[in-house]
Parts: sequence; C-alpha cells; structure tokens
Amino acid sequence: MTFTALHDQDIPLLLPNAWDVGSALAFVAAGFPAVGTTSFGVNASTGRPDAGGASRDATVALVGMLTALPVHISADIEDGYSDDPAEVADFVAGLGVAGVNLEDSADGRLVDPGIPAAKIAAIRRAAPDVFVNARIDSYWFHEDDTVAAVVERAKTYADAGANGIFVPGASDPATIEQLAAAIPLPLNVLVTPGLSLARLGELGVRRVSTGSLPYRVAIDAAVEVAAAVRDGRAVPSATSYAESQQRLLDFAALRRG
Repeated sequence: MTFTALHDQDIPLLLPNAWDVGSALAFVAAGFPAVGTTSFGVNASTGRPDAGGASRDATVALVGMLTALPVHISADIEDGYSDDPAEVADFVAGLGVAGVNLEDSADGRLVDPGIPAAKIAAIRRAAPDVFVNARIDSYWFHEDDTVAAVVERAKTYADAGANGIFVPGASDPATIEQLAAAIPLPLNVLVTPGLSLARLGELGVRRVSTGSLPYRVAIDAAVEVAAAVRDGRAVPSATSYAESQQRLLDFAALRRG
C-alpha cells in the first residue's frame, strides 16, 4: 500500500515517531507500515533544544539510514531549514523519503502562510511523489487558534499542493470534527488522551502521530529502571539483548544489501 493510500482507511493511520535507528527498528518489528521522525527526539538525542533548525544534520543522517527499511519513512523537517523555497525543495528531493512534515512557524510564532505555501509548491515541482504534510501551529502556540483561521491556512496550503494537514494541539472533539469537515485534505492530529483511533476516525481524522511522546516515555522508563534497582523494587521486563542485537545485525545486513 502506498503512503498516500495509508491515509484512506477505516481507521486512521497511526504514525509512530522515531528518534534513532533503534526506536525505528522496534516500530518496524511491531508491524507499523510507516515510521516518522520527531524533531524533538532527534534534537534531544544530540543535546539540542527543539526547533530553530538544529535537527537538520541529525535528521539527514537518520533518514539516510532509515530509508533502507521496508516501510514508508516520513521526515520531520521543521520549517524546511531554509526560507528559500528552492533550497527546501532540493533538500526534500534529496532525502528519498515517502513524506515530510513542514511547519508554518518559526521561533515559536506563526509565519505568513504565503511562506510555507511557496515551499510546498516548490516541493511539489521538485519531488511530486513526496507526501507533504503541512503543519499548522495555531493551536500549538495559541495564536489565531480558531477553526476559521486554521481552515483558511489549510486551504492556502492545499491550493499550493499539500497532501495532508497536521494540526498539533487540536484536542477538543468538536473542534477536530469541524476541522476535518472543512479541510479538503486528510487531517492529522497528535495522540489525544481519551480519544481512541476509532473515535478519531469517526471525527474525520485520517492520521494520528505520536510526536515526541514515545521518546519522553522511553526516557521516563529508563529512569524508572535505574530507580527500581536503586530502591530494591522489581525491575521491569524488556526486549532481550539477543533480540535487540539481532535487529541491528539484520539492519546492517539490509543496508549492505
């Protein structure tokens, strides 16, 4: 099934977001047909705060390895790491991925929608097969966070050639339903506590991303293991060393092949 087709199912596509090869291999082993990256997790793994374009080199390196996997890869490229639409388009065309997330904010503020629209149009020309998921940060940064304002931005990005619309921070069921009904492209939201995939599908959502949640949970779990040993509590079970090592051996062989 193509990456685009995965956005047209009875239940929304659940896209887990990896921050390194090990997390991506675990998602693939669990049977997910597509894996995304998370700029937060990628930045955190290299000791950098999120946003500001800091994830570019690490994302390129990670995606360069993950594209060997037998699943669709979608890259979180923040705002494209440039204000020049042609540079963004060339960057995306060179990644070899099935999809990208492109934000419409910079420095924690929304930008004029014409800026990401120009980047989207350039990507469409340079890499027509890449699924461009246009991210609208209105609810994320509580700026112009009304359904009408978000829909207006979404239509601008749709006209520019976007394939999907991502609205992180939208969590109210009524709001999600209104957005899905008014936006002419598959709607993507973050994992929403209290709303199952099936319920989100009923509201009109076509894709659900885990974002940085798996990374943050993994960090909490790592601390809990160490604390359990320190405090004399039962140590949680985990995937064996042998199985984890075999995944890496198989991956190395896949890349050589």
